Amino acid sequence: MTAQPVPPMAATPWEDDFTGRVRARFGEAVREFASYAGQNFMLVRDSEVPSLIEYLRDYEGFDYLVDITAVDYPDREERFELIYILYSFERNLRVRVKTRVREGERPRSVTHLYTGANWLEREVFDMFGIEFAGHPDLRRILLPEEWRGHPLRKDYSIVQMDNEWVRENLGIESGQ
Repeated sequence: MTAQPVPPMAATPWEDDFTGRVRARFGEAVREFASYAGQNFMLVRDSEVPSLIEYLRDYEGFDYLVDITAVDYPDREERFELIYILYSFERNLRVRVKTRVREGERPRSVTHLYTGANWLEREVFDMFGIEFAGHPDLRRILLPEEWRGHPLRKDYSIVQMDNEWVRENLGIESGQ
């Protein structure tokens, strides 16, 4: 018998002592605690993300910021979902902190909490165009500075930009 894939967005409520402590501390700023495909996450109001991440680091032992990434939902009012993945070595536990931001909104940087956030926020900026308020050096990290656009937005034509960049910088026609 082969395992069946998990249906899309089949999240289940996540409740335990940990979520109870977070809820007691942050109240309605945490909109949802859920689990999807065995991965626990919380959906948090954007303004509370740095405070929540600091709490998770200082009081819940999440000592490692694994990643920051984003998902583009161009038809939503809050176009982007930012996802912070944190890990506790002591507890061997991973948690995702999600928030939603509108186009042009500038979520606050967490570089003052985790040094590694510097490069991760730069990658999100480079690929999605999300600018982090208070970031010490927000500039492209993967693409050349002169690159136009942000390739992981769903309304972006990577082929068009790639063709232009290859022609302008390498003097050849792209193989795309």
